Amino acid sequence: MFSRAVRPAVRAGSAAVTRTAPPNAANFATLREIEGRLKSIKNIQKITNTMKIVASTRLTRAQKAMNESRAYGETSNAVFENAETKPLDEKKTLFVVASSDKGLCGGIHSSLSKATRRMIETTPNSDIVVLGEKAKAKLSSVAADKILLSFSNVCKDIPTFADAQAIADQISLLPAEYASIKIVYNKFVNAQTYEASTVEAYSEEAITESPNISAFEIDDEALASLREYALANNLFWAMAEGHACEISARRNAMENASNNAGDMINRFQILYNRQRQATITGELVEIITGATASEDM
Repeated sequence: MFSRAVRPAVRAGSAAVTRTAPPNAANFATLREIEGRLKSIKNIQKITNTMKIVASTRLTRAQKAMNESRAYGETSNAVFENAETKPLDEKKTLFVVASSDKGLCGGIHSSLSKATRRMIETTPNSDIVVLGEKAKAKLSSVAADKILLSFSNVCKDIPTFADAQAIADQISLLPAEYASIKIVYNKFVNAQTYEASTVEAYSEEAITESPNISAFEIDDEALASLREYALANNLFWAMAEGHACEISARRNAMENASNNAGDMINRFQILYNRQRQATITGELVEIITGATASEDM
């Protein structure tokens, strides 16, 4: 028979033999999991910070190109404003949606698609031309039968007038005659704000019927060239302004993502430190308990 002093040590030893895993095994697994999540979030933060820096450097060039294209577009449209040109009502309307192929820029493409859907509802007799895959994917679910043309790989970099002219040439080859061509684009308000807007590109017939067009002394042979130039010019304006909005929105989105990642890193770091301290405390308790039991043997 064992003495009373030995019995607690024997019971502790038998418990240590029969226990298959230490009580802090779950803590070690949790620490490894938290450490892995911390590493993943830090890697994501590095990516979003890099994308933010890249967008910030591109934003200056995009805003410069936007201001230049806006000056040309507003000057071109001043001719039609002074001529009091109005779109015709008895023919169809063509909506040209100036989007892009890239994401990670907030809800800039969603707001543009929603604005286009509202215009389609109020103008049933209409067709759609889409620039960019983002808007095409959203509009195909509600108005796939109205999409006549779609262009991909547009606005990857700062748009040029040659790009706008090539798109305008394809639009001019469409068989239908349209009362007006409304270009739907994101208007740059400031670095934090953008809104869906439209710019008008009138048909040749609408230009001819303008009340004050005779004041400009335009030859009839030049009206077709004027119409094509105005369409290409407005497309260039819309594409450049939409590109600046996209870069600005991507910069804001990456900045918000980086800030959110920083907050998550702080929370997980505190959780990791608390869990690690609890694990160390548990190990110390086991060591002290074992040492006390050994002294009692």
